[in-house]
Amino acid sequence: MQVDIKLTKKQKQFIDADCDEVLYGGAAGGGKSFGQIVDAFLCALKYEGIKQLILRTSFPELERSLILTAQEIIPKTLCSYNAAKHRMTFKNGSVIEFGYLSNDSAVTQYQSAEYDIIRFDELTHFSEYQYMYMQSRIRGVNNFPKQIKSSTNPGSVGHAWVKERFIDIAPPGEPVKIGGRTRVFIPAKLTDNGFLMESDPEYMKRLEALPENEKKALLYGDWDIFEGQFFPEFSRDEHVVSPFPLPKYYKRFASLDYGLDMTACLLYAVSDLGEVFVYRELYETGLTLSEAAAKIKEMCENENISYIAASPDLWNRRQDTGFSGIEIMARAGLSGLARADNRRIPGWRVLREYLRGSGGRKIRIFSTCRNLCRTLPALTFDKSGNGDASDMPHEITHAPESLRYGIMSRPQSADKKEKLRGFYTKTELEDMKKQENRIKKRG
Repeated sequence: MQVDIKLTKKQKQFIDADCDEVLYGGAAGGGKSFGQIVDAFLCALKYEGIKQLILRTSFPELERSLILTAQEIIPKTLCSYNAAKHRMTFKNGSVIEFGYLSNDSAVTQYQSAEYDIIRFDELTHFSEYQYMYMQSRIRGVNNFPKQIKSSTNPGSVGHAWVKERFIDIAPPGEPVKIGGRTRVFIPAKLTDNGFLMESDPEYMKRLEALPENEKKALLYGDWDIFEGQFFPEFSRDEHVVSPFPLPKYYKRFASLDYGLDMTACLLYAVSDLGEVFVYRELYETGLTLSEAAAKIKEMCENENISYIAASPDLWNRRQDTGFSGIEIMARAGLSGLARADNRRIPGWRVLREYLRGSGGRKIRIFSTCRNLCRTLPALTFDKSGNGDASDMPHEITHAPESLRYGIMSRPQSADKKEKLRGFYTKTELEDMKKQENRIKKRG
């Protein structure tokens, strides 16, 4: 029997993903639930006797979407559906079970169950406890895949833990191994689903009419939005770019926020058009001043760094040694430190202008600066209402503080004349031309 199923590129990427944990998420209308059902169907055919569980938070949600879709896609000649047990049983012995978890205590109904693949639809509707508990239900003495494959939109009660587990750890589509297990996030946007765009062209207009935060989440699949966010201007699509060779003539500098709890050092390059690129980061805890100096010196090697804008408290003398932080770092071989302008509210205002692209000032962050990409959108407003950013939780403040020092150093644009001096290889000239075209396209 031949079953005609049309898939989008992202749906196929989700189906082909072989990581232990896979998240397919983002905008509404990206075809996520359809991708889940097709993937479950194909696995049921490929692996005779495989057991799969698809979860939502209530059974009516399952009936309205997943079960209905499954009955439309999967031929009745290949399987039978038991409505009382919410189970599809295939002729080859494979099973797709539909279940729900209304609260944390509901996981106990699965305490003796075994599945090869568990699928969470709308993962952000679940708690982290539910997700972690259900991992223990994935087991079996066979050669079938052992995975959790989830789909979701941003928002809802599980937004924070899902974002931390999948979005913040690596760029989209890039698998990462943590604790011996692999994870990957596959983004989905409405524009990826050409079938829906063609059949319901007004759907996008309806999403565009939503309140701003809901629109960002459901139309653009933006994970970096929440109530009380300090920098709602931040957008991964707009501000985060894949690394590329930076022309040698770009003006380079660095910024440093030092603490024993965290050393956050960022490297910058400024184009002749004034666009600021944050292209490298050091983000490490437990470093002494000497150790931090050695690591910063290493990361700045051959980078032609003009200066390092550092927190003014490094100029204070330490009671334990009698030396200032600057002196200790200088003895460790780090030079070029300059006292940063550490005014908080004015600094945040200037950074906001760069994020908005006001007055020709723009900032881009390489995706390899993962901690800056993670912590900058996580800043919240201080509860005092004075316009400052909160310093809690403290862990997320270090990279943004360092960024504020860098931007407040008033970085100067690269000199176009420098581009014409010296010798460049053919590859370097091509890289410079590509970058000029990138900037022109961004406007």
